[in-house]
Amino acid sequence: MVIGERRSAWMNEELDSVRDLARTFFAREVTPHLERFVKQGFPDAAVYRQAGALGLLCMSIPEKYGGGGGSFLHEAVLMEEQARAFDTSVQLGVHSVIVAHYLLAYGTEEQKLRWLPKLASGEWVGAIAMTEPGTGSDLQAITTRAVRDGDDYLINGTKTFISSGHNCGLLIIVAKTEATSGAAGISLVVAEVADNPLGFARGRILDKIGQKGQDTTELFFDDLRVPSSNLLGPVEGEGFRQLMSQLPQERLSCAVSGIAVAETAIQATIEYTKTREAFGRPLFAMQNTRFELAECSTIARVARSFVDDCIQQHVRGELDVPTAAMAKYWITDQQCAIVDRCLQLFGGYGYMAEYPIARMWVDSRVQRIYAGANEIMKELIARSL
Repeated sequence: MVIGERRSAWMNEELDSVRDLARTFFAREVTPHLERFVKQGFPDAAVYRQAGALGLLCMSIPEKYGGGGGSFLHEAVLMEEQARAFDTSVQLGVHSVIVAHYLLAYGTEEQKLRWLPKLASGEWVGAIAMTEPGTGSDLQAITTRAVRDGDDYLINGTKTFISSGHNCGLLIIVAKTEATSGAAGISLVVAEVADNPLGFARGRILDKIGQKGQDTTELFFDDLRVPSSNLLGPVEGEGFRQLMSQLPQERLSCAVSGIAVAETAIQATIEYTKTREAFGRPLFAMQNTRFELAECSTIARVARSFVDDCIQQHVRGELDVPTAAMAKYWITDQQCAIVDRCLQLFGGYGYMAEYPIARMWVDSRVQRIYAGANEIMKELIARSL
């Protein structure tokens, strides 16, 4: 991306076109409706179909499955433009970067041909159900069960904090297929839930302090019957390994969004302080304001260089678990710190919900929690030392 006169080394003309298309999409189809999404607690499902029609969904999925045939670079551009649009309602990262790639990595050919085109078109919204009321980052402690019953699984349990839980039509369920085997008993089972099948219930849309336009829900399974052929992977018990293999991309996505939010906050604050006057002169004329923005800009520049390097490593297939953990924890920590410092420079207006900086402040906080809490990231890094 461009920061002042700086351009990320991985950008090219094709990605410039994706950026322009994404920017137009958010300006026309998302930004005008953000307040309504916040009031209703979820984005319109039609937004996903609109994104799909433009080719903005599953851009890193091969064309034979309905995707764009691109790479993570295309998804990164989209996530950056979403941050610049001050939007956290449409869960494009979960849909295209996380869910679609579980299917691509572990699905059979028949499964990929059946499910991925519907995600790429936006006909279905994708979600993944990991977290439970009694367990968050400790995935080995989940209690949701998937028990064989003839040619089906019967799934029972409760999930919470599920992004896109209200809108999802396809759901990857993290469940125990063997209750006493710890991590070795975890499997991933895909449920088609667009028509709300018997045994599946969507709970309340949770009232969060931020990201209020994004549907985060509870999900309930009471003898939900899913064909055993919907197991992801050749055998049961592969779920934990699959999760660990895919989480680095999810964590890198957090870092990509995090640095884009930080950069957007700095730019918005520069513009505000150059026009807002106090004591007869612009806020930017005051040394403290300039020094604060100088420090934030320096941190963001360093963070951007780190993220760009991680992106390039990931595209080459070289990004390891510890480095992804470093990017996720450090970038999201810096994101929250920078947005907080920028909000301070807005004074009382920074505390007003009508100002984007206020929404960025509350929306940013969860970045340090989901995709593995930052404390877990430090533990993963420590294990590699």
